[in-house]
Amino acid sequence: MTVIAVTRHEGARQWLARRGIRVDRRVDHLDIDDIRPGDTIIGTLPVHLAAEVCRRGGRYVHLAMNVPPQHRGRELSAEDMERFQARLQAFHLEALEGDFPPQACD
Repeated sequence: MTVIAVTRHEGARQWLARRGIRVDRRVDHLDIDDIRPGDTIIGTLPVHLAAEVCRRGGRYVHLAMNVPPQHRGRELSAEDMERFQARLQAFHLEALEGDFPPQACD
C-alpha cells in the first residue's frame, strides 16, 4: 500500500509535508499502470483517471481548495494554499457505461 502524491507544484508538496501527510512517492504525472489495490493517490486528477484509480482498487484523495479567479493558472505557495482553504477529501468514483447524454444518476 503506497501513498503517491501526484503534483508538479512545489507549493503542494510543501503543503503536504507541513501537514505531516505521509507520502511514499511523489510524481509529476500519474502512470495509471502503477496503481495497485490499496494504494492511495493524492492530487487533482481528471475525473476519468480518478475513476480508474478506484476501479483498480486504489483510493483517490482530492487536493481541493477555493482558488479565486485572479489566482488561477499561477503557481501557488503552501501559504497561498492555506489562504485558499486547501484540504484533502476522499472520493470514490465509478465510470458509467453508455453514450452521451448520460441518464440521470440514481
